[in-house]
Amino acid sequence: MKRLFLLIPMLAASASTPDLAQLEKMTARFAPTELRADVSKLSAGDRQALVKLIEASRVLDDIFLNQLWSGNQALYAKLRRDTTPLGKARLHYFWINKGPWSDLEGHAAFLPDVPARKLPGANFYPEDMTRQEFETWAKTLSEAERQQAEGFFTVIRRDSSRKLKSVPYSLEYEADLGRAARLLEQAAGLTGNATLKKFLTSRAAAFRSNDYYESDLAWMDLDAPIDITIGPYETYNDELFGYKAAFEVYVNLRDEAETAKLKFFGDHLQEVENNLPIDARYRNPKLGSQAPIRVVNEVFSAGDGEHGVQTAAYNLPNDDRVVAQKGSKRVMMRNVQEAKFHSTLEPISKRVLAPANQADLSFDSFFTHILAHELSHGIGPHQITVAGRSTTPRQELKELYSAIEEAKADVTGLFMLQFLGDRKLIEGGPAMEHRLYTTFLASAFRSLRFGLTDAHGKGMAMQLNYLMDKGGFVARPDGRFEVNFSKIKDAVRDLDHDLLTIEATGDYAGAKRMLDQLGALRPAIQKALNSLDGIPVDIEPQFVTANQLTSGAR
Repeated sequence: MKRLFLLIPMLAASASTPDLAQLEKMTARFAPTELRADVSKLSAGDRQALVKLIEASRVLDDIFLNQLWSGNQALYAKLRRDTTPLGKARLHYFWINKGPWSDLEGHAAFLPDVPARKLPGANFYPEDMTRQEFETWAKTLSEAERQQAEGFFTVIRRDSSRKLKSVPYSLEYEADLGRAARLLEQAAGLTGNATLKKFLTSRAAAFRSNDYYESDLAWMDLDAPIDITIGPYETYNDELFGYKAAFEVYVNLRDEAETAKLKFFGDHLQEVENNLPIDARYRNPKLGSQAPIRVVNEVFSAGDGEHGVQTAAYNLPNDDRVVAQKGSKRVMMRNVQEAKFHSTLEPISKRVLAPANQADLSFDSFFTHILAHELSHGIGPHQITVAGRSTTPRQELKELYSAIEEAKADVTGLFMLQFLGDRKLIEGGPAMEHRLYTTFLASAFRSLRFGLTDAHGKGMAMQLNYLMDKGGFVARPDGRFEVNFSKIKDAVRDLDHDLLTIEATGDYAGAKRMLDQLGALRPAIQKALNSLDGIPVDIEPQFVTANQLTSGAR
């Protein structure tokens, strides 16, 4: 199991579950933050469609609760009936985590009468199933059956004779997906935008058919004021294999001015790919058609998209067939990023950075690196050959893939911005480098506070230790950190080479070795993290605009 050291003492201080005071302290790590978006420029039809999409999003919250744990729905109903102060506090923290396990305590239970920790396979597999049982069963299947068993959109259940079987999402969640599909179709009937209408209609059909390919293509072509992502996407909650996708939703409004500015980066992706620090045979000589980049303001999120640490940007879809054909879409949620920067990163920097470096903290660098991170998911190895087999890094690295891929996206993002700056395609030079690497260093501590059970946190611990070992980041005697600008660029290039090569060769053993050796909190880092007590770990979004549109009904 991956472990978290940072905040476990908050739970370990009591032999029983947290009391009211402890729960209030745990909840205070998420700063309540109002999220608003300007709907005044939407057409009347789009405004009505937006309401339907928010309603559909809340349906997918129900599905995600079920995906995370089979007992979640019953527990949620029980908590809502408890109107005592402790009951209300438990309900509040349950909703932040979408379950009885605290994301910031390594998924340790904060409620009584539940498993001590989140089940590695969540509710995607039978609770008593082992990895060996699944792998042995999968070897007995035909190729088509095995692909279903290991695919994104099936759960594994036991039949009447207790043998394993695959059940498509469309059947497992049939009632809820039917409700969501009808709301999507109603929204499609209200909007006048052809691309939004096509996506909503095709995604509704996918909910019923379990075939998401055509609707993923339609999502890639989506070009509308309402920019919605809805469906099963990320596999972080499947800690057994990283196969199964959880349902998530982001309902956004597009920021046209900022989106236009960022088109530049998409225009240079092939050039960056051609110069990645990896053996030339592993580079993709022809990326898929230019992937769209969207800057948006979030109106509402749900399911896997709204629990624990909030998503600031994402890069989808995860279907490698779609990525090969059309690339992948990067969505940047500017209002979420601004809220995180001011609520968490600014106060963190004052405690972990050397005083002389604090002036280099920059929201523009923070925002631009997140963009580069998301762009970097779409470059590098995607279709690979291992021992004569055509496969993907995700399939070969299994449960390690998410941490490796998040780290690869981080460091490739740094490489990308340095590459573009060196070629004077963006502002370069010492001033840019000081802002870029100093802001990334401070942000590393922000990510580490998410915990080592989080793919981003595990990957960040690995990066920080690697770059410190190479001398690019330095722990000072006073406990603060600074950048060694004479070594950081080479250190980043070396790390990028190692991560890209692991993915290109499907090197599971190499990935495990790297994560085992470097994916931990060393004493100097732990000491700095301990100094951040009292600073929010993340935001707790208050969806003001969404609640106004739907009269606050959940």
